[in-house]
Amino acid sequence: MIELPVIDKNNPEERKRKPDWLRVKLPIGQEYKKVRKIVDENNLHTICQSGNCPNMGECWGEGTATFMILGNVCTRSCTFCAVQTGRPNEYDQDEPRRVAESIKTMEVKHAVITSVNRDELKDRGAAIWNETVKQVKLLSPSTTIETLIPDVKGNWEALYTMISAGQEVVSHNMETVKRLYRAVRPQAKYERSLEQIKRTKEFGKRTKSGVMLGLGEKPEEVYQIIDDLAENGLDILTLGQYLQPTKMHHEVIEFIHPDMFDHYKEEGLKRGLKYVESGPLVRSSYHAERHVNV
Repeated sequence: MIELPVIDKNNPEERKRKPDWLRVKLPIGQEYKKVRKIVDENNLHTICQSGNCPNMGECWGEGTATFMILGNVCTRSCTFCAVQTGRPNEYDQDEPRRVAESIKTMEVKHAVITSVNRDELKDRGAAIWNETVKQVKLLSPSTTIETLIPDVKGNWEALYTMISAGQEVVSHNMETVKRLYRAVRPQAKYERSLEQIKRTKEFGKRTKSGVMLGLGEKPEEVYQIIDDLAENGLDILTLGQYLQPTKMHHEVIEFIHPDMFDHYKEEGLKRGLKYVESGPLVRSSYHAERHVNV
């Protein structure tokens, strides 16, 4: 039985006070400045910035970043996400080249590419996805790639276009347990995301997903989503603490203790997953280079 610190969940101040294990270093250093300069000069978007990632200082300090294509305005209105929502502008058809040239300039060994949802596009942005991966492989043949793709709303032709360009890992985040989908991912469907992961695995790709904790889920619900993911062909799972971007977003219901994250990691491996990255500050692209060959 795991013994964890007792927190009075009926006390708002105690429940919302950020614990010591969530402290992060401010982004500093020459490598961080170098990456920031390249991103700004090439008019690129990164989920590191748009998503207020707590690991930006560490990752950028090591010369890596997660690029976000197809703009920085999302057609979804998920209550956990800091990315701007609304009607996006026309996408930039030259973006694949600029992303690829930036990755080459940064000498990235493993690149992570993600995007906003573009539900208004017939192909969900799949053509740009495909071309971006191809351009990166063309300019940096030795660079391995993880693509963190959105929900295609059952457009499986778009999915296959997205994942057929030569990337090594394909990730699609479940984000939360089934019961909380309506509150957290109102325009998504739990079963549809599972099917997307299953189809990706059947296509022959290494599959990955991420789940946030602290939104009000129960341990048995975490076990259930792990089982569901394992049954649908998932290889790699990341588990991290949800942090509320603004007062307008879903509140943090609980700060999960690091020991509980360790417990969920053990459970994930027991239940058939090949690799589990689990900890309060873990995000879907954190230590992504470790997930290429598992």
